[in-house]
Amino acid sequence: MIIILIGISLILDGVLTNYLPYLPNNLSLFTPLLTITSLFFIYRFYRKQEKKYYFILGIIGIIYDLFYTNLLLFHAVIFIFLGVIIKQIYKNYEITSIRIIIYIIIMITIYEFSTGFILFIFQLVPITIEKIIYKIIHSLILNIIWAEVLYGIINHSKKTKRISIN
Repeated sequence: MIIILIGISLILDGVLTNYLPYLPNNLSLFTPLLTITSLFFIYRFYRKQEKKYYFILGIIGIIYDLFYTNLLLFHAVIFIFLGVIIKQIYKNYEITSIRIIIYIIIMITIYEFSTGFILFIFQLVPITIEKIIYKIIHSLILNIIWAEVLYGIINHSKKTKRISIN
């Protein structure tokens, strides 16, 4: 389930960025960060295996870098950082359909500010607070929809009972 979830998210990120405007000051309101959203949901499968969870986040980050940024280990570090925050959210708060919206807003905001901070520190790309906020606003709609879909699918699959005939 996890491999399918992350695989679909990675593919959709790539496909949607090819078909939606993704130029500075011309972003679509449906800017995808679906992989970031999916990271939030895979924690529930690794609650008792946190080291494995962080390892998988690092691998996903490396794959994300290879596909989209060519900055090896950039997203691996950011995804592990997000994993620490995700763990705290799961341990301290209840996960509900309405709260997912708030958590995804937090995750997207932290992701954009941390990438913006690193890009600013190393002067890789000229970045301003206004550009970061613009990117956050234009990525929320699609990612919240994706989060609600994933929440519904995961909760539905958790509630269905498997009957085996022996």
